[in-house]
Amino acid sequence: MYHIVVVSPMLLAMVEGPDRLPAYMLLYHIVFLSRCVPALPMLLAIVEGPDRHPADEGSQEVLRGKLCLLEADSAEVNALFTELSARLVTINSEENIIFVAFKTFEEIWKFTTYYTMGFLGQCMENLLLDQDFWLSSMDQKNVGIEISIQEDTLNLMYKGILMQEGNSLTLNSFLKCSLFEPPFLGSGWTVLSLGDGARGTKPKPALEPVIPFHQSVKYIISPYNFTTVNILQYKYIYTTGSCIATMEYDAGGPDELSLEQGDHILIVGLLVSCFDWFTGRLERTGEVGLVMTTLVKPADDTLCESADIFLDQEERLFFNLKEEQIKEETIALLKKISQNDVGSVYKLGETEIEKCAKEILQEKKEKVPCATVMTNGSLEDHSVSSKTTLPSGPHFTVHPVEEGTITNQEKLLPLLSFLGGSDYKPDFGTLYGQTPELLLATFNGHSDDIDELVAYLGIARETARKKRLHWSQSRLCLLLGKLCAGSSKFSQARVYFEEALSIPRDGFTDMLMLANIYVNLAVIYLMQKNTEKYFALSERIAALLMGIPDCVSTVEKDSEVLKFILKKAVLAHNKMAEARACFLLAKLHWRRGEGADAVPFLERLLVLSAEPAGVRSVRPSHGYLSLGRLYSQLSLPHLCVSSSRRATMHPSARLADCLNGMGLVLENTTRLYGIRKQEDTIPAQVALYLSRSLSFTGELAGVGGNGDHTLSQALTLCLSQLFQKHGKLGRAVRSMHTLIDDHCGPSSSSGATSSPERISALVWLAWLHICDSQPEVSLDVLDSVLASMPEHCTTPQEGLVHNMRGVALRCTGDLRRAAESYQAAIYVLGKPAKSAVYQILVLPTVYIISPKIKFKGLAERHLTEAVELFSELGGEEHEVNFITVLLELGQHCVNQRFLERGKIYFEWALLMAIKSNHLDSQLSATRRLCHLYGAVCSDEAQCIIYNEHQLAILATRGDRGQEGEVLETISQLYLSLGTERARRSALDYTKRSLGIFIDLGRKEKEAYAWLQAGKIYQMLGQTELVDLYVQVAQDVGLSTGDTHFILQLLEAAGDVFFNLNQEREKAVCFYRDRALPIAVRTSSTEARLRLSNKLVELLLQLKLYGEAVEYAQAALDISVTLGNRLNERVAFHRLATLYHCLGQFELAEHYYLKTLSLCPTPLEFDEETLYYVRVYQTLGDIIFYDLKDPYDAAGYYHLALAAAMDLGNKKSQLQLCTRLATIYHNFLVDRELSLFFYQKARAFASDLNVRRINLSPDQNFSSMSQYKSNRVSTQEPTIK
Repeated sequence: MYHIVVVSPMLLAMVEGPDRLPAYMLLYHIVFLSRCVPALPMLLAIVEGPDRHPADEGSQEVLRGKLCLLEADSAEVNALFTELSARLVTINSEENIIFVAFKTFEEIWKFTTYYTMGFLGQCMENLLLDQDFWLSSMDQKNVGIEISIQEDTLNLMYKGILMQEGNSLTLNSFLKCSLFEPPFLGSGWTVLSLGDGARGTKPKPALEPVIPFHQSVKYIISPYNFTTVNILQYKYIYTTGSCIATMEYDAGGPDELSLEQGDHILIVGLLVSCFDWFTGRLERTGEVGLVMTTLVKPADDTLCESADIFLDQEERLFFNLKEEQIKEETIALLKKISQNDVGSVYKLGETEIEKCAKEILQEKKEKVPCATVMTNGSLEDHSVSSKTTLPSGPHFTVHPVEEGTITNQEKLLPLLSFLGGSDYKPDFGTLYGQTPELLLATFNGHSDDIDELVAYLGIARETARKKRLHWSQSRLCLLLGKLCAGSSKFSQARVYFEEALSIPRDGFTDMLMLANIYVNLAVIYLMQKNTEKYFALSERIAALLMGIPDCVSTVEKDSEVLKFILKKAVLAHNKMAEARACFLLAKLHWRRGEGADAVPFLERLLVLSAEPAGVRSVRPSHGYLSLGRLYSQLSLPHLCVSSSRRATMHPSARLADCLNGMGLVLENTTRLYGIRKQEDTIPAQVALYLSRSLSFTGELAGVGGNGDHTLSQALTLCLSQLFQKHGKLGRAVRSMHTLIDDHCGPSSSSGATSSPERISALVWLAWLHICDSQPEVSLDVLDSVLASMPEHCTTPQEGLVHNMRGVALRCTGDLRRAAESYQAAIYVLGKPAKSAVYQILVLPTVYIISPKIKFKGLAERHLTEAVELFSELGGEEHEVNFITVLLELGQHCVNQRFLERGKIYFEWALLMAIKSNHLDSQLSATRRLCHLYGAVCSDEAQCIIYNEHQLAILATRGDRGQEGEVLETISQLYLSLGTERARRSALDYTKRSLGIFIDLGRKEKEAYAWLQAGKIYQMLGQTELVDLYVQVAQDVGLSTGDTHFILQLLEAAGDVFFNLNQEREKAVCFYRDRALPIAVRTSSTEARLRLSNKLVELLLQLKLYGEAVEYAQAALDISVTLGNRLNERVAFHRLATLYHCLGQFELAEHYYLKTLSLCPTPLEFDEETLYYVRVYQTLGDIIFYDLKDPYDAAGYYHLALAAAMDLGNKKSQLQLCTRLATIYHNFLVDRELSLFFYQKARAFASDLNVRRINLSPDQNFSSMSQYKSNRVSTQEPTIK
């Protein structure tokens, strides 16, 4: 098991010294001997402004809250760091730090590259920041997340990983590259110099690892590819211009130039000092050939440093952007997204983004050969495709021939004539690039046998040799070599290729043929491990690639030569040559469809371009866009979006780049946010692309055609809908006004926007004014639209305008005119053919109006008609509106108390929403069902089921706040079931909601969740945990600083103990010592009344009567002040009870009578009559037993008996008749009344099966004895 250790550079520096281990060696021992994994801290901060200064503390607190969420649920951040090739260790939200680790060189290489390119911060923005941020950041420039990394720590980890993997490239103090291996068993460091090939050991060399990309050179190049690097002492190392020969030189072959001392040589393309050869043109003869770099010196003022890595007429793009085609596709896409038609006034932005986004990125692909070099030296197509189709080229017939005959020469004449000539022809390019299989197709008349074709071409070669047709012989040798290599006859192929080079001629003018021979021969040398010849030939190929753009196509099938060029450039520290090699390698892999292999070279190319003394290479916006495409293909959505954003925001970006970048963002929306097919919505990130694209359309307004104005309208509509969706209505309105004034107004001279488009824009503007609570302005806009329409116009757009007028009139409160507008919309839409859909969409709006103007039957008829029409329609585009209508019809049925019908419509809507995977509709239908089973027709089990489904939907949407609230609701529902199992389930849901509220930092919700958990533990009998949870709830509540909330929480905490069967005295501390002082300080009268009443009740139960009197009197005073007669009556009753318990019987009698005086008359409920019975009986007992006044006691008993008779309560009548019979028999001595009440008592006793009635007076009986067992019998329910 590994342990995590945070590496501190300062700590390692303390132990590093001249006689001690280097810091990275110490790290090596820490990691691989103690089995600890070093962690790299990443500090996150919100920054703003051009200088990227930290934002205010509030913004940093928001960031901490987001990190706290990830700390609890790290699935998303784990996925992100997996994409960034790092391993998440832990998150410290309090300090805004994320710790990551690496285990392999490749991981730290990729991560370092992303950090250098600035992708880390942008990826964290995509993960952490809300959608509203992207709209707000349009006004606040340079706002975002900045990531700071301790580069010393990263460097130490990098060195440690290199130590683990055994060997690495390093730089010594003279900036020379070496390959070193760490010591083993006491030996020294093994060092191999890559400059001169020297090998040796050193005890402690002063070595520094090269950057990760350069380190990867030892992985992408075979180990034996080490050779001497000759660096000329030129002033410039990547040059153009002319130079002078320093000595005489005789050409060693037809591909070289013979020189005389002092000859002026014009550099063809580039002279790169780290290579042995370059391509030059001899001024005195005009010949072109290879020249050794060591044989020349700069000419005065003619040799200069090249600022560009490209050659003249060389294609610089990875793929072609056809701007007009992209404009058309973008307009179509945005129209589908915006859906600015009748349906958009109800459901906006409901489109299939994933399907439409691919249309932007799909380009028309032209089929051209990968190896075909055009006459202008550029490649026709650069799309990522591995499929190639050859165009029609020359075809020849193979005739059976015998060597040496004249007839044979005549048959071979067409082939020899075609292959003759020193100059390059386009048909040669086709022939050179063909594979052995395609060569078979070029020659007809054979049995598809390569050997047969080789024999035929061999005779042709021999004929050309005898006739001294040198160019035909050379090209035949090239073809023969390719055929033999295709048959794995490499030695024979090598002979042919070498012959092609050795044929005597004046020179090579067909440089593409020379490059083909070089490349094919180099491949064979490499396979046969003839490294000396391979390196020598690779140097010549490098000269051609640096000089002639056509020759790039020759290395299509072999990237080793390009890797050799890269290696030489790296070892020579020649960044210009390194950039060109990276460009050629990236382009090669791009054309071959090897996206994963192209990525590192394109990344390095962009890094080199961005350095302070950067090289001029591909246009940065195009480079980042190309990289984004590759990331998208590799399913790296965060990196794709970040790269697209860099491409769009770069100063070199063009309109096509912005539109293409937007397409990439939309394509990766599903991967980023998990949006399903029918849940497609525009992510707010698109706002940046829309705004940037609009800035370009504004610049082109003076020169653009209809496409630019139509595109501008589509972009503006989409942007305004984003503003509207996120509540920024003012900006949405302003953007639409700008569009209408510039392009759609009557004074617009462009004529680019048709009348239907103008109407659509104005209707959308009217809808925005309605959303912005400006229905009067909306009516003005709509009336102007109607006025501009022809008098008898009956198009769906007129119906749309009438429908929108109905919405605006409804908002003004003019319901009757609104209903008339809706009816007019239905009338207009009913006329044209194929307007059924529009009519259906208007019908439900009439329902909204009809009940308010007392036409409920009309409302139901319209809704039912809409349901019937929707049921007949097919297609997914109407499902959302159909679900809306079903929900409205179901609600209408519920309002009319047709609950079963309402339930059916709700469930129908839910099933359709589930089928279409539309989460918003699922949520709406589920909430309707939850309300139905929770509040209308109570059914806890069904309510739990639908709340569980609602919980699953919210979890999918990532709405943690609402998820916590639903968890609270489910907990309460389980508690209402009353079983132990249900209570345990309620506890689980409460704890889940508690975790969410802690993550979200919602202190008030968190405090109540702690309290609720404590309450449930009390219900489960686990009282030992109640104190703990209540205390935590109190601490969290106090941390909010909200006095009113603290008061409510302390009262609720007291209620938890108040409801306990044991330890109820703990509630006194919360009520009296904590909550009541706050209520007094904040003058919260209602809270003081509640707390006083609760304290009286609690102290009375605890038999602390004297203390309770104070709070009972306070409750009475507050009730009198508030004028609440019911609370006043309760206060009087409690005071009477307390004085009764204290033995102050006169005061008890006084307050009981005051209580009865406040009772309503006449009595309305049986409970009130029963209260009279009990209070009068209690008064009689006080007077009779405590004050010893039988006469007055008889009077109270008579009043109680009258109330009991009115109530028909036989038990009470039995008790009262018995008391009266006793008084009249023993004290008042009225035998007649005594006998009367005794007989009545006997009758009630017979009815109640009471066997004996005792009439003897018990003078030792006390009226207070009732409080020992059942005090509640004389008390009203507490009014809280």
